[in-house]
Order: sequence, then structure tokens, then C-alpha cells
Amino acid sequence: MKIVSIRDFHIGEGVPKIIVPLMGKNKDQLLTEIKTIQQVSPDIVEWRADVLVDIENIEAVKETLSAIRKALFPTPLLFTFRSHREGGNKEIKDAYYKQLLEEVILTKEIDLIDVELFSPHVSEIVEIAKAKDVFVIMSNHDFEKTPMKEEIIRRLQRMQELGAHIPKIAVMPKNPMDVLTLLDATYTMYSLHADRPIITMSMASTGVISRLAGETFGSAATFGAGIEASAPGQIPAAELRRILETLQTN
Repeated sequence: MKIVSIRDFHIGEGVPKIIVPLMGKNKDQLLTEIKTIQQVSPDIVEWRADVLVDIENIEAVKETLSAIRKALFPTPLLFTFRSHREGGNKEIKDAYYKQLLEEVILTKEIDLIDVELFSPHVSEIVEIAKAKDVFVIMSNHDFEKTPMKEEIIRRLQRMQELGAHIPKIAVMPKNPMDVLTLLDATYTMYSLHADRPIITMSMASTGVISRLAGETFGSAATFGAGIEASAPGQIPAAELRRILETLQTN
């Protein structure tokens, strides 16, 4: 199993890492939010850039990114534009999605970037990220259902084939059996197919257990809410850390 190392920080070993999202709509909100979430010592901070009001102004994005990086460093920074079709806040054209991610990669102000599996430009974005030593979390989100176990594994394997450093999938359960399907797929992928860290979760209140059980089933990271959750079912980051530490010591 390959470990993803960012400075002295290692994803894929030990307790699942806690990723806390930044959800501010402008630079001032984001910098205020950073002061709050730093109190819970996140392992990774995710900037959900699709919430930014000026997201279609590349120069404004870069300026905001630089301010975030300066305020957070050396905490690892993940840049995410979640597309509207996968639950994001703004709809943009695929060509701009590609341009945005590539421009952000070229700033060298981030450590990781989220690239959606079903983006038509996924391979080109991965190639540029690798050339600039930016780690790729390749993602897929199903807010409607939980696919069959075999399909979840197939998507995670496809992410490996496309060069993701960390494959990630999030699915929506309709009942507890769906949560078990996600956990079963996670452990099967982790134990039989994965050669790198993976991140999985079942969303909403029904799926909360999946956000806590990563160390048992093979998910290397989990998302905890800062000021605002970025997806249904996220536990406040401080509470999440206490739970994970309790599980580790027992």
C-alpha cells in the first residue's frame, strides 16, 4: 500500500485523517472561517471553491487561494470545485472546470486537488497535477442511491487506473443495508485491490457510522464539519476527532 506523504504528514497510515471544509463565499469569510477551524487542528483543509461568489474570475480565485494558503500553511490544502451534477453549488461548463483546475495546479499553492471521475477532461487534469507534484483525490458522488458493491469497487478501481493518488467515493443510503454495502465494498477494495489509500463514505444520518469506521474497513480519511458541513452527515470536526481517538485507544 502506497502512502501519500505531504511534508511530515502521511495519508494511509494510522488513524483516518480528518478533512475539514472551508465554505465561505468570499475571501473575508474564508479567512474568518480559517481562524475557527484551526482551533480543532484539522489534518487537511478542503477549500470548496464552488461556494466562492467570484469563482468564474480566475484572478480572484488565485488571489483568494494565495490568502488561504498563507493563513493555513503548513496544513495540507485540498482544492475542490464540486460540480453541480455531483452536488456542488454552481454550474459551470466542462471547459471552464478544466481551465480552473489547471490554473490552480499551476499556482503551486495547493497540495491536493479533487478531480471528478466523470469529468470529460479527467486524464488531462491528472497529467498536469502529477507534473506539478500535486496529489489527486479522484472522486465520485451519488446523492441519489448506493450502487451495488461491484459497481462501487469498479469505480474505485477505475480511479486507480486513471492515476488517482487517492480514489474517493461517497454514496447515499436509503436504509442500513446500503451502509453495509458501502462498508463491504470498502473493505473488499482495501484488502484485495487497492495499492494506495482510498476514501469512502455513506452520507446522511444513516451513513454516519461509515465516517467513523474507516480504520476498521480501510478508508484513509473522513470529513468533519467546520463552521458549515459540505455534505449531509458530517460530524463537527472536534467531536469527530474525540470519537476517532476513543476508537483508537480501545
